[in-house]
Amino acid sequence: MQEETINRVKYALETIRPFLNKDGGDIELVEVKEDIVYVKLQGNCNGCPMSFSTMKLGVENTIKQHAPEIREVLNVE
Repeated sequence: MQEETINRVKYALETIRPFLNKDGGDIELVEVKEDIVYVKLQGNCNGCPMSFSTMKLGVENTIKQHAPEIREVLNVE
């Protein structure tokens, strides 16, 4: 079950990566632990004033669409 969830999370990240790359940023999957995904925003996305919106509206929503069992997505430094 966990492996399938991780694959869906990775797929979700691949669908949003081009949008982040366009702004000079990127995202890395750090870990999926139970129903929480830990990611690391990189490049221009790291520390950007819009990064909170990017995380909640873009990344978290997209991941939840592909893996509804995920409860939360957190950015780690």
